[in-house]
Amino acid sequence: METAEKIELKEVYITSDFWNNYRELVVKEVLPYQWQVMNDTANVAISADPQNNGRDKNSHAVANLKIAAGEMTGHHYGFPFQDTDVYKWLEAAAYSFSYHPNPDLQKITDNLIELIASAQDDDGYLSTYFQIDAPERKFKRLQQSHELYTMGHYIEAGVAYYQSTGNELSLEIATRMADCIDSNFGNDENKISGYDGHPEIELALSRLYEQTGQKKYLALAKYFLKERGKDPEFFDEQDRVDGWDNDILPGMRDLPRSYYQAAEPISEQKTADGHAVRVVYLCTGMAYVARFTGDEELLAACHRFWKDIVRRRMYITGNIGSTTIGEAFTYDYDLPNDTMYGETCASVGMAFFARQMLKIEPKGEYGDVLEKELFNGALSGMSLDGKHFFYVNPLEADPIASRGNPGKSHVLTHRADWFGCACCPANLARLITSLDQYLYTIEGNVILSHQFVSNEATFGDEVKIAQTNNFPWDGNIHYEIKDERHIPFTLGIRIPSWSTNFDFRENGRKVRHPVVDGFIYIEISDSTTIDLDLDMEVKVMKASNRVASDFGKLAIQRGPIVYAAEEVDNSAPLWLYKVTPNAETTYKFNDSLFNGNGVGIIQIAATKETLEKDGTPLYREATTQEENSVDMRLIPYYAWANRENGQMRVWLNEK
Repeated sequence: METAEKIELKEVYITSDFWNNYRELVVKEVLPYQWQVMNDTANVAISADPQNNGRDKNSHAVANLKIAAGEMTGHHYGFPFQDTDVYKWLEAAAYSFSYHPNPDLQKITDNLIELIASAQDDDGYLSTYFQIDAPERKFKRLQQSHELYTMGHYIEAGVAYYQSTGNELSLEIATRMADCIDSNFGNDENKISGYDGHPEIELALSRLYEQTGQKKYLALAKYFLKERGKDPEFFDEQDRVDGWDNDILPGMRDLPRSYYQAAEPISEQKTADGHAVRVVYLCTGMAYVARFTGDEELLAACHRFWKDIVRRRMYITGNIGSTTIGEAFTYDYDLPNDTMYGETCASVGMAFFARQMLKIEPKGEYGDVLEKELFNGALSGMSLDGKHFFYVNPLEADPIASRGNPGKSHVLTHRADWFGCACCPANLARLITSLDQYLYTIEGNVILSHQFVSNEATFGDEVKIAQTNNFPWDGNIHYEIKDERHIPFTLGIRIPSWSTNFDFRENGRKVRHPVVDGFIYIEISDSTTIDLDLDMEVKVMKASNRVASDFGKLAIQRGPIVYAAEEVDNSAPLWLYKVTPNAETTYKFNDSLFNGNGVGIIQIAATKETLEKDGTPLYREATTQEENSVDMRLIPYYAWANRENGQMRVWLNEK
C-alpha cells in the first residue's frame, strides 16, 4: 500500500434542503433587494430603526462610489464606512456564483467592479467619504475613520470575486489598495505608526496573502496586530492634531481605549473587551496570522479571547455583546436577556473566528460554536422572506417594553426593512453564500468533517465524500466515501457536545472509537460507508449560577437548535409560565408553518399563574399562587418574529 499524501479540497456542493432554501433565498430575494436598497430604488423605511442616527431611508452607497468616480456630483451620504455595504454585497454575490450561476447578476457585478476601479485613487486609496468631502483628512483620525476597515472589506470582496470569476481587475484593485496601505503604515520614517479603530484589515490582508503569496501583505497584517495598543496615546494624539472636537463620528472619542482593543498590546489583553464585532474581527485576524506565521504570542491571545468569550460572555444562542452602549462586551457572566445587543455581525464574526481556529487545531469545541452560530445566533438576523433583518438579537422581548422603556428601545420585536448602519444584512448574506467553505478542514492527509450539512465533496481527483441527512431535524448522518487511490487518509467526524450518546457504524458494523477533543478518527483506505446517529432528545438547559440573569430559569434545546416561546403560540404574559427540569416534552416537525418552510415544534408541560386584575395592590404579603397546568409551544429561536408581533422568551422560569 502506498504511503499517505497531502489531500486538497477541490469542490463542495451543498445538498441540504435546509440550507439550500436559505442559499437560494439569498440569490432570489436578498441580493436583488439589497442592490435596490444600495441604489436608493427600494421602498424602505429605516425610521423604525431606533438607531438610524439621523439617516433617512436612502443608502446612497452606490451613489457615493459614482461621485468619487466622477460620474455624479454631490456630497457623501451615510457613515464613513458606507462603502462596505457594497463590498460585502459583492462578496456575497461572488460566492453565490459557485452554486447558482447568474449571467444577469454577473453583468451587474462586473460593472460594479469597473465602477470601483474608477473610484479608486491613482495611489490605490479608496474610501469615498474622504475622497469626496475630506481629502485633507486621509488617515488623520483612524480612531473613527474606518478607512482601513473599509478597504479591508473590499480586499475580501476582491479576492472572493477573483476566485469565483477570474476577474483580474477585482484582484488588481485589492492589491493596489493593500500597496497603498503598505506605503503609508509602518515604523519607518514618514509612515504612520498606527492602526485602524476597527479591526478588519488584518484578516483581509491575510486573505490577500493566501491568494497572492505576497509575504508583504502577511507582514503588514502582523504589523497591525503587534502595533495595536503599543502606544495607548496614538488615537488621542491623532485627534488632537486633527482638531479635538472635529469628530467624524460624534461620541466615539469619549469611549475607553479598551473599546478599540487599544488600551494595551494584544499580548497583555486578558479578556474580550469593547465592541463585540471589533473583538471577533481582531481575533479572526490573529488566528489567520498565527496560522501562517506560527506566532505563539498571537495564538496564546486567540486562546485567551476564545475562552473568555465562550465560557463567560456568550449567550446560549451564540450571540455576543451584552449592552447597547457601544454594542459591547461588559464583564464576565453579565448576560442580560432583555437589554442585550447580540449584534448579527458579531455572530457572523464569531463564525469567522471559529473557522480559523479549526484550521489551527482540531478541537470539536470550535465546530460546536460554529454550528451554534449557524443555526441560532447568526440565522436569526434575517426573516424567512429575505427582506427584513435584525441588527439586535434579544433573548427576551416585549413590544410594550421596547416602545415604553428607552433602555429597551434598541430591541425590535419585528425585523426592519433596513438600517441606518446596515452592516448586518450583507454580512449574513456572505456567510450563507460561502457556507460550503465552512464544512471541512484539512491538515496533511486528515480531513475533518465538522458540520452536519448535507453535501457532496471532492478532494483531489479521486476522493469523494457524500454526506446525507435531514439535519437539524434528524440526527441520522450518513457518509458515502469513495477513494479510488487506495492511499490511506484519516477522516475526523465531530461528535457534538450536545450529543454525549451516539451510535457509530462503519460499513454497517457497529464500532467504538475514542472521542479525541470532540472528534472520532477513522482510517480510510477504500470505499467506506459510515452512519452516525446523534442524540436528538429534547434537553432542558440551565446556565451557570454565576449568570444572575438566568438564575432560576431554564432553556430548551434540541440538537443544535435553541428554542423560544412566542406570544402567538402562548397567551401572554410569558413570564407567568414555569417549567421543571424533568418536564414532559414532545417533538414534532410541522411542515406547514412559515409558508411551507417547516420547523420542528416542541411542546413542554408547564404551569401558569393567573394574571391578576389591574388595580390589585402593587405589593403585598407573599402567598402561594394558583397555577394551571398548560402546554407551552416552542419554535426554533431563529424563526421568531416571522408571524405576529408579540412577546418572546428563550429563558423560562423554573418551577
